[in-house]
Amino acid sequence: MRTASQHHLMYYFSSRRGSCKFHQAIKPRVWNSSQISFTGRGQSLRFPAPIRKTRLFVISNTDDGYACAPLLEEERNTNNVPTLESEAFFSEWFPPSFLWRGLSVLVLAGQVIIRILKGKVHWGNTLEQLERVGPKSVGVCLLTSAFVGMAFTIQFIREFTRLGLNRSIGGVLALAFSRELSPVVTSIVIAGRIGSAFAAELGTMQVSEQTDTLRVLGSNPIDYLVTPRVIASSLALPFLTLMCFTIGMASSALLADSVYGISINIILDSAQRVLQSWDIISAMIKSQVFGMIISIVSCAWGATTIGGAKGVGESTTSAVVISLVGIFMADFALSYCFFQGAGDSLKNCV
Repeated sequence: MRTASQHHLMYYFSSRRGSCKFHQAIKPRVWNSSQISFTGRGQSLRFPAPIRKTRLFVISNTDDGYACAPLLEEERNTNNVPTLESEAFFSEWFPPSFLWRGLSVLVLAGQVIIRILKGKVHWGNTLEQLERVGPKSVGVCLLTSAFVGMAFTIQFIREFTRLGLNRSIGGVLALAFSRELSPVVTSIVIAGRIGSAFAAELGTMQVSEQTDTLRVLGSNPIDYLVTPRVIASSLALPFLTLMCFTIGMASSALLADSVYGISINIILDSAQRVLQSWDIISAMIKSQVFGMIISIVSCAWGATTIGGAKGVGESTTSAVVISLVGIFMADFALSYCFFQGAGDSLKNCV
């Protein structure tokens, strides 16, 4: 076996986009731990590359008169360059959808607050969304509240009449409607009607790359799409809640008078003696928080939509479900903060 001064080697370099092949007499030269140079006839190649610790063995080749120098690589990577196996592992990993979508809700809420404080609000779009959330949703909210009020009136009248507490029926209905039923029922209706529309619209814009078009035109999608919807929902829901409370009490009084013979004056007088200003204020605060939850969750789910028409449908359904869960959780937290301890509101109507 003899050592040749020049090696006849075949080097084959491949990548994701293509490959190149060199087959000539060249001299390999290692400049440092992260760079290799090849010098041949008429050309010189030098490129950085992850170099592993290798051993060079020269074996005589009787076919062409040159020496064959195979490179025997060791398993250890001396310069800590990621291997193809580790890259493939991280390229296949993707965080769960509920995790990154939940984080997107927090990020979006922070961006909306910052934009509102800076005054970067598209007021024309805000007025358009306010009309959509408010006046165009009044009918379905009032109809739902009226039937819910009549259903609760039937249950209360049956039980309170047996106990001889006819004068307490109005007070109990007023407390139930002001503290819980009106804000929750109104928010559920808005989540199904408006929240689904928000998620579907922003999801369609996302999959059709319309949001990217807004960025190209110099408009921030947060200012133009998200912030107006959040402001409109937060402003419209307290007034819708107040209207639903009024219609619910009116329908309950009419049903009690026409079916069960309990005078409207008794119902309204009992409600007036029980209700306090804080009961109405707490209902409006709750509805405002619920409006923010509905709008931010729906916009976040729409903005993170992937997968075309199927993804839009899944995002819309998921946005409504998550909004309802958020409403119930927030209702519990706010009720726990607002109404702690034993109450004495009904003592005035017993």
